[in-house]
Amino acid sequence: MIVEIAGYEEAGLSPSIDMIEQFSRTTSSHDELLALFPPIGSQIDAVIEQIHRSHPPVSVRLSIRPADLESLAWRCDFCGEPITLSPGGDVLVLDSRSNDGPGSHTIISHRHCLAEQIRPENTGERARALKIGKMC
Repeated sequence: MIVEIAGYEEAGLSPSIDMIEQFSRTTSSHDELLALFPPIGSQIDAVIEQIHRSHPPVSVRLSIRPADLESLAWRCDFCGEPITLSPGGDVLVLDSRSNDGPGSHTIISHRHCLAEQIRPENTGERARALKIGKMC
């Protein structure tokens, strides 16, 4: 398997494909079967499900599940409720890094859940958490 993530060809990524759903269900049509088990030599789309940067190489977990290609959902690390990571979703992906060494940790959060974790007197940062990344 050769994986290419557009714009990151030289980044030294270590990819994996999420195959759990493929082996835990049956298909209802030939097209669905081909989407879950693409033919050898075919070129397919995938979505990035997780990125781990704790040590080189960067580990990227991809999903080819049809439901994820339509709308990738995860759980908020604060409230545990479902959250949409696809465009149009109201999610923040936060990388926390140390100032004294390599590695990072990723937190996925609803905007309002992050804002609620910020001290009430820090109204500016709360407001930015609700607006970051929004075009309007």
